[in-house]
Amino acid sequence: MPKKLSEHFTLEEMIFSQTAARKGLDNTPPPEIVANLRVMVATLEEIRTLLGVPIHVNSGYRSLAVNKAVGGSKNSAHILGLATDLTAHSFGTVLQVARKIAASGIVYDQLIYEFGTWVHIGLRKEAPRRENLSIFSGTGYLKGILSKPPAG
Repeated sequence: MPKKLSEHFTLEEMIFSQTAARKGLDNTPPPEIVANLRVMVATLEEIRTLLGVPIHVNSGYRSLAVNKAVGGSKNSAHILGLATDLTAHSFGTVLQVARKIAASGIVYDQLIYEFGTWVHIGLRKEAPRRENLSIFSGTGYLKGILSKPPAG
């Protein structure tokens, strides 16, 4: 039976990783990470309410081994259980989702429109920056939620 972290999110979906499954990596979080995941899903519930539709978690918690296997940043909030990559196709495009969250009052550290494919939302326990970024193939992180990289 799935362990519910909130009304709409389970521990299983927050720790599922195709890479971990494919490579046989353990992605079981310790109790302190589960506590962080509860904080994360509270924010996801706010996003779900804001959008008015279910959201799909592409990536939540990543153990150090899983984070390394996917090429994640060594300082990724995913390894703390404080980041999620998500989509909400029944709401609209990934860009529309990112812009809706950015325009809301939801508290977050980073909101990143990534490669036109998903929205990354990261939390921080102290002094969240509410930083909005975009990244595209061939660019670094760009300030703002941009529909495309700047010309030139």
